[in-house]
Amino acid sequence: MKSYRKELLFNISGRRAFINITPQVTECLRESGIQEGFVLVNAMHITASVFINDDESGLHQDYEKWLEQLAPHEPISHYRHNRTGEDNGDAHLKRQVMGREVVVAITEGRLDFGPWEQIFYGEFDGGRRKRVLVKIIGE
Repeated sequence: MKSYRKELLFNISGRRAFINITPQVTECLRESGIQEGFVLVNAMHITASVFINDDESGLHQDYEKWLEQLAPHEPISHYRHNRTGEDNGDAHLKRQVMGREVVVAITEGRLDFGPWEQIFYGEFDGGRRKRVLVKIIGE
């Protein structure tokens, strides 16, 4: 069995963003040479997410609205976490809802997706460098 590891780096200037990282993960798969196996993609920060869904702008706008209704950024004093001097209590909750990681099967050297599936990085507390781990195992 072979193993491959790479970190993708992100530094989002705004507070929140959804970025399609399928091309980067596909490139990692190509570099690995693995034809059959699994890829794990996970956010290595507790205010960011990795998830699978459709690359459709209306859906991303719906996520923004829904997440802000579930865990609004303001008032900052609403979150006990922010009493530590942080202002990102909402980002921790948004990450919890959107998830930490995805696992995708690899078949014949390709990501084995269903229709319309893509891998996304979700940022909920931007403004600094963050990492996403891509770990591929297989033959």
